[in-house]
Amino acid sequence: MGKLNHLSARTAARKLALREITAQALLEACLERIAEREPDVHAWTVVAKEAAMQRARALDAGAHTGLLHGLPIGVKDTFDTVDLPTSYGSPIYAGHRPASDAASVALARAAGAVVVGKTVTTEFATYHPGPTRNPHNLEHTPGGSSSGSAAAVADWMVPLAFGSQTAGSIVRPSAFCGVVGYKPTFGTVNRVGVKMISDTLDTVGVLARSVPDAALFVAGLSERHDLLIEARRADAPRIGMCRTHEWTRAQPETIEMFEDIESRLRAAGATLHDVALPADFARMVPAQTTIMAHEVASSLAYERLFQRGQLSPEITAIIDAGVAVTPAQYDEARSTGHLCRAMLPEVFTGCDVLIAPSAIGEAPLGIGATGDSLFNRMWTLLHTPCVHVPVSRGPLGLPLGITVVGRIGADASMLSAATWIHEHLVGTEHADG
Repeated sequence: MGKLNHLSARTAARKLALREITAQALLEACLERIAEREPDVHAWTVVAKEAAMQRARALDAGAHTGLLHGLPIGVKDTFDTVDLPTSYGSPIYAGHRPASDAASVALARAAGAVVVGKTVTTEFATYHPGPTRNPHNLEHTPGGSSSGSAAAVADWMVPLAFGSQTAGSIVRPSAFCGVVGYKPTFGTVNRVGVKMISDTLDTVGVLARSVPDAALFVAGLSERHDLLIEARRADAPRIGMCRTHEWTRAQPETIEMFEDIESRLRAAGATLHDVALPADFARMVPAQTTIMAHEVASSLAYERLFQRGQLSPEITAIIDAGVAVTPAQYDEARSTGHLCRAMLPEVFTGCDVLIAPSAIGEAPLGIGATGDSLFNRMWTLLHTPCVHVPVSRGPLGLPLGITVVGRIGADASMLSAATWIHEHLVGTEHADG
């Protein structure tokens, strides 16, 4: 059978339901991998070994509980957990113990998930990094802010982990670590109990090793069973190749990858055409940046007013920029988002999904910064469902991939198309996790 921690979440869930494997054995394999690699990767703030083992044994002794029965998961440290400290990546909250789980964590537990521990986040899910390293090359960043979640999934520590995205915090670390990152349509997964920094932008999502695994996780959190990938798509999707207004910033490896996948998908039978975004979309990245800065400054009012000395220079700079945003500038940025959202039906004309860059290039050298979220910001403000799929390697041997974008609310069809795309770019075996 091989190592249990290498099973896809879907395969593990099926075997657990049939009692072919136990939750305890699966957890033990994950904990063994964590013990082996955590001293180098630093993906976790805490591993709840005993509590997780107790939970796994209870699941093995009882009835099947739901879609996530027995599956080990990592919880990003911006999500409240009643039984584990939650520091939001900040010394201000060192040792903080919330009174309850975040709604999404409670729902995951109710669906049968086993919480292995808390994964490292950047400070308040912004830019100041934690200690996590890229498991593919420890000298490179794993991205952020869901850095620990991406690294833990990429390094076979857990099959699933929580992430959240305000700019590029799910897609970018997924791109740098070579995993699947799914940012659902805005509001699909409940945000209560997740440290909020931007009411307009914050979106709860997940990291996994395949699109069907990511779909399984969100289906378990949202009770949207239509998201489940039950069978392979028979027809080839209609794909719009969307290089975006920021394409000039793409590195040579991203440009080469885009050209390669375009020819390969066309050869596989997909209908492809280039999508040129309306001119107003060129204002989306500045608009997202303005909204995020203003709402971070507002959301972290207590921290900036009473705990400023414990904030990093990176977040202090965001806060100061946000304080300087005038109400008129903020309203204009939000209006830009509304305007472009209204144009999306036109953008998707003749397309089931769009394909766009996930990152400028490979994960940068060093762990003092988390890379540029340039190619992610627009989609977050648009509230569209997105999934990053890894497809190749760059000149340094680090992962490269693409973002598959769907219409707002059309998560199920987007996930189906993304599964088809991933399978035809990397092969069924790899795309299944």
